[in-house]
Amino acid sequence: MKKSSVDYSGLNNFSEGMTDVFFIAENFDGQNNFFISDSIEKITGYSPSEIDALPEHLYSLAFDNDLPIIKKALMELENSSTQNESEIVYRIIAKDGKIVWLNEAVLVKRELASGKIIEQKSTVLNITRLKNKEAELQKSLELLKEQNVSKDKFISIISHDLRAPFTTLLGFSEILLNEAEVSEEEKNEYLHYIYDASKSQLNLINCLLDWSRLQTGRIKVEPARLNVKQAISNAITPLTGDAMRKNIDIKLDIPSDLHINADERLFGQAIINFTTNAIKFTPEGKDVHISSSRFKEGMIEVVVRDEGLGISEENQSKLFRIDQKFSLVGTSGEKGSGLGLTLVKEIVDKHGGQVWFYSQIGEGSEFHFTVPEAKNLILLVEDDEDIRSSYKKIIETALPNFDLKFAANGYEAINMYRDLLPTIIITDHDMPLMNGIQLVEAIHKKESNRSIPIVVISTKLNEEITKKYLKLGIDKIVLKPVDQEQLARVVRECLY
Repeated sequence: MKKSSVDYSGLNNFSEGMTDVFFIAENFDGQNNFFISDSIEKITGYSPSEIDALPEHLYSLAFDNDLPIIKKALMELENSSTQNESEIVYRIIAKDGKIVWLNEAVLVKRELASGKIIEQKSTVLNITRLKNKEAELQKSLELLKEQNVSKDKFISIISHDLRAPFTTLLGFSEILLNEAEVSEEEKNEYLHYIYDASKSQLNLINCLLDWSRLQTGRIKVEPARLNVKQAISNAITPLTGDAMRKNIDIKLDIPSDLHINADERLFGQAIINFTTNAIKFTPEGKDVHISSSRFKEGMIEVVVRDEGLGISEENQSKLFRIDQKFSLVGTSGEKGSGLGLTLVKEIVDKHGGQVWFYSQIGEGSEFHFTVPEAKNLILLVEDDEDIRSSYKKIIETALPNFDLKFAANGYEAINMYRDLLPTIIITDHDMPLMNGIQLVEAIHKKESNRSIPIVVISTKLNEEITKKYLKLGIDKIVLKPVDQEQLARVVRECLY
C-alpha cells in the first residue's frame, strides 16, 4: 500500500490486536495521502493494500442500496463549513461473501479561512453482531405481536364456544322442568341432547386447560424411554369401543424395536386425538391405519391415516391454528371442540418434533408427527468385569445402534429395569445372590404386562434348568464362550 505523506503509524499501533475496529485517514495534500490500519483485514478479509487498490477504497465493497446513504452523508459534510463530524451505518460484502455491518464515525479538519477539508479520519466499528441481535429482537417482537393478535382471536372464539352449548343445556332443561306433558320418548331425546352438549363442553374445557398448562409450563414434560408399539396400543385401547360401533378396524404397523424419548401421557394424548379424529371422519366399514418408522437421524415418525372424508384445500390452512375455528361433524354426527389439533401441535413442539398432514376430499387424511428416538438398550447382567469388558467390545462393534448398561447382579438389574426399560436383557445364569431363573421370575412378576426378550448365557446348563427357562418363555439360551458373530445374531433374532 502507498504510504501517506502524513505519519499515521500511531493509529496502526493503536489498532494492533483489535478485531472489531479499524482506522482510515486521508490527508488532502495531493500526494500519497490514503491510510488504512492493518486491523481491517480481520473484519473484511481484505488487506490494506487490496482496499487501497479499489476505485472507491472501502466504499467499493458497500451494498448498492447503502451507497446513496454514504454519499449523502459525505456530501453534507463536505458542503458544510461548520459541520466537522458525521456517523454513517452501512453494509459491505466481506471477502468470504458474508455481510458485515459497519459504523463509521467520520471526523474532518478544515482550513480556518476557507473551511475546506484538509484531513479526514474515520474510526470504523464492526457492529455485525449488534445488528444481528437487533434483527433477532425485531423478529421476536413481530412474532409476539402476531401471537397477541392470534390469542385475541382465540379468546373471542373460545368465549363464543363456551357460551354456545348453554343454549341447548338451559333450553331443554327448562322444558323438562316446566312441561308436564312431555312424553318419555321426548324426555330421552332431550336428555340425549343435554348429554351430547355436556360431553362436547367438557372436551372443549379439558383441551383448553391442557393447552393453557403446556403454554405456561404448568404441565411439565417428563420424557422417558417408551416402546412405540406398546405406548400406541395402550393409548388407543379406550377407543376400540368407538371403532367397533362404526365397524372400523384400527390396523397397526409398528416394529417392536422402536423406542422414543417422550412423556407417556402427552404422547398418548396426541395419539388419542389423531385416532379419535380418524374414527370420527371415517365411514362405517373402513379402516384406520397407524404406522411408525425411523424418520431421520434421532427421530421417529408416527402416521395416523384414515379412509374418510378428507379436508378441503380451503380448510387445510385453518388446522393447528389458535386463531381459526375449524371443526367438522363426523360421519355419524360426532362433534368436536376444534382444539384437539392445536393441543397436539403444542405437545409435539414441546418434544422438539414436527407435525404435518396430507388430505384430499373423499380420499381421507394422514397426519404425521415426529418425536425423538431413544436408542435400543441392552441391559447386561454379569458379575465378572473381564467378561463384561469383552461383551462391551463385541456389542460396540457388532451392534453400533445399541447402548449398553451393566448390572453386577440380579438385584441391581431389577432396580435398573424400571427406569431403563431396556430393549433386551442378557444375563448370566450363575450369579451370586440371585441366579438367572430368579431374576427372570422377578422381572415377570414386576412387569407382567411387558414382553421383553431375555437371553441367558451360562457355562453349562443341565436339562432341568433348561426346562425351567423354557417354561418361563426365555427367548434364547446360549453356552459360553460367546463369540461376536453369535451374540450379534442372537440379539437380532430376538428383536427382528
